[in-house]
Amino acid sequence: MAQDRKKVLVLGAGYAGLQTVTKLQKELSADEADITLINKNKYHYEATWLHEASAGTLNYEDLIYPIESVIKEDKVKFINAEVTKIDRNAKKVETNHGIYDYDILVVALGFESETFGIDGMKDHAFQIENIETARRLSRHIEDKFANYAASKEKDDKDLAILVGGAGFTGIEFLGELTDRIPELCNKYGVDQNKVRITCVEAAPKMLPMFSDELVNYAVNYLEDRGVEFKIATPIVACNEKGFVVKVNDQEQQLEAGTAVWAAGVRGSKLMEESFEGVKRGRIINKQDLTIEGHDDIFVIGDCSAFIPAGEERPLPTTAQIAMQQGEHVAKNIKNILNGQATTDFEYVDRGTVCSLGAHDGVGIVYGRDIAGKKAAFMKKVIDTRAIFKIGGVGLAFKKGKF
Repeated sequence: MAQDRKKVLVLGAGYAGLQTVTKLQKELSADEADITLINKNKYHYEATWLHEASAGTLNYEDLIYPIESVIKEDKVKFINAEVTKIDRNAKKVETNHGIYDYDILVVALGFESETFGIDGMKDHAFQIENIETARRLSRHIEDKFANYAASKEKDDKDLAILVGGAGFTGIEFLGELTDRIPELCNKYGVDQNKVRITCVEAAPKMLPMFSDELVNYAVNYLEDRGVEFKIATPIVACNEKGFVVKVNDQEQQLEAGTAVWAAGVRGSKLMEESFEGVKRGRIINKQDLTIEGHDDIFVIGDCSAFIPAGEERPLPTTAQIAMQQGEHVAKNIKNILNGQATTDFEYVDRGTVCSLGAHDGVGIVYGRDIAGKKAAFMKKVIDTRAIFKIGGVGLAFKKGKF
């Protein structure tokens, strides 16, 4: 029996990869497959909470839990390593700690920041990308307030924050900032009227997934708390002073002590190196979540561009979709091991909520617009449910938002 055991290799322990593995360990017995999970960190982090850790409203430790706390050692082998190469012809994956072969591969390598080639953005702006970037950003913001309070020659730029992007991450980060700033002003004795938060967005509309009513609600909420919006204003460069923007074909320098880029993500760089037809780290899936020419490779989460049958555009890369893909891949792997056909993935849209700090938000839940405290409550439900789906009641109790 041991000779016939298929090797299932899962790359990445984000929402998609970890959901795949935790579902597989429920569905399969220990002798049905060798399941190996490879991840560069020993922990999983709630990527949808990074804006909170970045603003400093949530301790980074609250975002993470050990991967080994949710996997069953008798069914899943965890390797703490960084993937360096996927050789799909030899059916091998190279890491900085050895080479692993597979019969079935699940690529769930997650996202990285995408700066669209804007000059200086990678070097001069903070990114909301992972635990390390979040810790750096929240410390930097606090240091600027401390520096302002301690220095004799007050530099108002210490209290100026620029945020590039009014999409989901940008708006959620702004919401957390409006919660955090009063605390920092209180702590360091800073006049809150001196703080300037400016959000710059190239597109004519922010939060394009929401109705005008919800967008207006979010804008009014944030403006009331001191955020200034510059919409339809492209950023052409970033430097040590802040952003350079284009207004009526004229370049203008916006100055601030803190510049944050929150306007784009892409799939892992390894995707381009490993597969053809990859755009911004994402590859188009077949309907069962495998990829063209490779029935043994599933690609899910931020590295996948899944276009539902009859549609023209891929689904966005959200945690909700990634987790549903992970569950579906686990079922399809079980089908393959049982000699059955794979089934097509169908996404069930339960809704989307964008938080505006801890106590407010906007969203669509089961087709209905919600705003205010109701939306904030739903966001906590969604966040806690994500943990429950992977780690069960115990982890949800420990790490959830209630």
